[in-house]
Amino acid sequence: METWLHPQLGTTTRDDARAPKAYMAALQHVARTLDADPAWRSWWRDAGLTTCELGIVAEDKLDHLRPSADIRQHGTHVRANFTSTPAPASTDRTADLVTLAATELTGMFEVIREAIGLPGLPPLPVLPDLPAGTPAVEVTTKSLPSAPRELEHQQGYLTLAQIHEFFG
Repeated sequence: METWLHPQLGTTTRDDARAPKAYMAALQHVARTLDADPAWRSWWRDAGLTTCELGIVAEDKLDHLRPSADIRQHGTHVRANFTSTPAPASTDRTADLVTLAATELTGMFEVIREAIGLPGLPPLPVLPDLPAGTPAVEVTTKSLPSAPRELEHQQGYLTLAQIHEFFG
């Protein structure tokens, strides 16, 4: 079965922070579920699109205070890049991580849908449990230089809701 959804996961770090591995695994798991779902596959194909390269950068709370998005369509290919705030460290139950990841991914697809004029999203498929012993997710990690303290509290990024409103 050919895939239409190609997630690319990344994190930014400061001071040797570790990537939120469990949450990244949940994001990848939900993306693979959407990719394999016949309703989502049909929704994407019926819109005349072949592939979606979905870049998600999970960031430390100080890296970007608000999520942002960049969506570009090149013929039948869509490249969408989003920032994401990882699940809180207190969220360690796998089911909770999968639910949070599903909410985040469907929110991203809602923004993509509105940005390029797609019909309404199909229903979320039943999400299987994250398999035990899930192999490590390939994540690109890049360090950021420390920002001056006065810049840490500026809010120069849009929330997904604000982006949604902008395209609405």
